[in-house]
Amino acid sequence: MAKRYKQKLGVKGEEIATDFLEKKGYKILKKNYRYKHKEIDLIARDRNTIVFIEVKAGRSKKFGEPHERVDLRKRKKLVEVAQAFLQDNDLVGFDFRFDVVGIDLENNEKMVTHIPNAFTIDWTSP
Repeated sequence: MAKRYKQKLGVKGEEIATDFLEKKGYKILKKNYRYKHKEIDLIARDRNTIVFIEVKAGRSKKFGEPHERVDLRKRKKLVEVAQAFLQDNDLVGFDFRFDVVGIDLENNEKMVTHIPNAFTIDWTSP
């Protein structure tokens, strides 16, 4: 039961994030892009930048702000999926970055927090 609730919350968060980003001029390229057993919620284009977006939706800040919930383990997974997407789509000449969009649904309100370039990566790390 809890898993189904989290899935519904995630879908709702992704819908809100998609609307928010499209209004900012982003072009959504993919939703729920999977590589192996890992996934990136949204992949978008912002001018000449490919943006890999993790959406965090919740009804409470009990576990911290959205960007704080994207830990190192999650970041490594996002990087692996992003690399696969870039290779599969032969995207040369684009910049890229990782954003986090937090959706706070506490008290039935929709507070959206967009954090561009929420984290950086070092491609030389093993």
